[in-house]
Amino acid sequence: MTALFLCSLLLALAVTPWSSTAFASPDYHEQLFLQPLPQSSLLASFNFRSNTSQQSFDNQHFRYFPRALGQILQHAHTKELHLRFTTGRWDAESWGSRPWRGSKEGGTGVELWAWIDAPGDEEAFAKWITLTQSLSGLFCASLNFVDSTRTTRPVVSFEPAGNHQGADGLHLLHGTLPGEVVCTENLTPFLKLLPCKGKAGISTLFDGHKLFDAAWQSMSVDVQPICTAEGECTVQIEQTVDMVLDIERSKRPRANPIPRPLPNDQLACDTSKPYNSEDTCYPLERITDNAWSLSEVFGRNLDGVCPLTGSDGTSEQSVCLRVPHEKQVFITQEASEIKKDDGFTRCFSLSPSQAFDISVPEQTVTTPVPIEEPILNAERTIVGHGQERGGMRIIFGNPSNTTAVDFILFESLPWFLRPYIHTLQATITGQDGIRREIPTKDLVSSTYYRPAIDRERGTQLELALSVPAASTVTLTYDFEKAILRYTEYPPDANRGFNVAPAVIRILNTPDSAPFYIRSTSLLLPLPTPDFSMPYNVIILTSTVIALAFGTVFNILVRRVVSVDEATALVAQTVKGRLLGKLIALRDRIRPKQTKVE
Repeated sequence: MTALFLCSLLLALAVTPWSSTAFASPDYHEQLFLQPLPQSSLLASFNFRSNTSQQSFDNQHFRYFPRALGQILQHAHTKELHLRFTTGRWDAESWGSRPWRGSKEGGTGVELWAWIDAPGDEEAFAKWITLTQSLSGLFCASLNFVDSTRTTRPVVSFEPAGNHQGADGLHLLHGTLPGEVVCTENLTPFLKLLPCKGKAGISTLFDGHKLFDAAWQSMSVDVQPICTAEGECTVQIEQTVDMVLDIERSKRPRANPIPRPLPNDQLACDTSKPYNSEDTCYPLERITDNAWSLSEVFGRNLDGVCPLTGSDGTSEQSVCLRVPHEKQVFITQEASEIKKDDGFTRCFSLSPSQAFDISVPEQTVTTPVPIEEPILNAERTIVGHGQERGGMRIIFGNPSNTTAVDFILFESLPWFLRPYIHTLQATITGQDGIRREIPTKDLVSSTYYRPAIDRERGTQLELALSVPAASTVTLTYDFEKAILRYTEYPPDANRGFNVAPAVIRILNTPDSAPFYIRSTSLLLPLPTPDFSMPYNVIILTSTVIALAFGTVFNILVRRVVSVDEATALVAQTVKGRLLGKLIALRDRIRPKQTKVE
C-alpha cells in the first residue's frame, strides 16, 4: 500500500503543470580560479554561492541553503553573518594584492561579525552568545570562548553588505579568536554546508592534507539579504576557500609526506659566484615556470560538475586559469576552452560526468602575468622591553606616487593590554626620505576610543587616517601590561598571549568596492609567576605538619616509668617469652593425645 501511494504521488508530481518549472532554474553557482604566483606558488580560489527567497527562508523551506545554519540564524535573530577561518600570512610583497580585495579574508585564527536584530544592547549580546555557541558546535571551533572580553561593537570599520530594508534595530558585534588553530575539523562541516558536499564539482579537490599544508589559506562563510529594485529579496550564502600552495611541495607523493632536501648532485647552483664550492650553493634563478597539474597539486582530479549548478553561461565555465594566452595548457578531451579578451584569462567548460584535469608543462617565461600592486602596505609590531610596559608600532606605506590613501584602523585589544592614548604619536617619511614628526591631528581626522574594563571588556580603538602619496606613516603608542590572577594563566603561559590582528578598511577605492587588509596577530609576553612555588609550598607545609604531628603523638602516647619498673617489665617479658618457647617445644616432641571412644 505504501509503495502504491508513493508511485501515485510521483506520477501526480510528474503531470503537474508547475512541477517542471519549479526546479528548472537552480540558483547555485560555483567557480575555481587558478593563478600561478612568483616563488613557485599557486593561488587557488574556490567560490560557492546560492540564493533562496526570503519567504522560503522565513518558512524554513531550505533547498540550497543549509538547514543547520539557517535555523541557527533564525533562532539568534541574525540578519547578516560573516565568518572567517584563516591561517598563515599573505606575502603582499611577492604575491601582490589580496584575493577578493581582502573582503573574504579574516585575521589569523577565527573572526566573526554579524548584524543582530534586537531591541537593546543587552538583548543583542544575549543573541550574540547564542549565535557563537551554536556556530561553535556546527563548525567544531572554539567560538564559545568569544565572551564579553573578546567582543567589540565597531562603529565605522564595517558596513552591511546586504540590503536591510526597514530594519532599524540592528546591532553590529565583532569577535576574534587569534589563537584558534584551523584544521580538518573545521573543513568537514564547511563541506557539509555545500549542496554537493564534496561529492561532485570543484569541491572534490578539497583534501585536508593539501589545504592545511598551504603557506596561506582562508575559509569564509557570508550570509546576507539581497533585494532588487522591484522589492524582491533573497537570502544569499557565499562560501569561499582561498589558498596559496607551494607547487614543488604539493607535488611530492603521499609515500613521502615529509619533504627531504635534494642530493647535492640535483641542486641547481649558480657556479659563477666566487663562493661556489662543494658545500656552498647559491640557487640558480629559474627562467622557466614549474610544471604542474591539478592531479599533482591537489592529489586528485576534479570529478565532473555539481548537477545543481545553473546554466546561465557563467556557471558552465566553472574553472578559470590566469596565464598568458601563448602559454601551452593541456586539458582533458571532454572539456572546452574559452579565452578572454584580456590576454591572460582562459576558462573551461567541463563535462558533467567526466573527470577534469589541467596540465601546464614547464615553459620559458616570456610575458609574465601582471600582479596587482596593493593599495596600502601595513606592518604592526610590539616594541619595548620589560615585564611592565611596552609599545605598539604600526607602519603604513603608500606605494602610489599620485594618490593619497584614506582608511580606518580598527584595533581590538585585550583588557590586560592597557594603551595610553595620550602617547599616540605619528611620524612621516616623504619622497625625500627625511623623517619628521608631525601632529597627530594632521593625519588622524577622527577617533573613537572605548576603554577596557578589567575582566569585562577589551579596548576598542578606531582611527580615521590618511597617508600622502609615496610616503610612510608610523604610529606609536605606549601601553601597560596587567598582572593576571593565578588561575587566569593558560598551561603555556610562557608562550605569550595572542593579540588580535588590526583591521584596515580602505575608503577611497577606485570603484567604491570594499577593500580590507588584516595585519598579523601578535604575541604579548606578560609577567609570569613561578608556577613551581605552589609545589614547594605544599612540600614544605607537609614536612612541617608531619614533624609537628609526630612529636605531639609521641608525647601523648609514650608511657613514662622509673628505671626499676622498666627493669621488672623487661624481666617479666623475657621470662614469658622463654616459657612460651618451652611449651611450644614440648608440644612438638609430645603431641597431644586424642581421645578415642
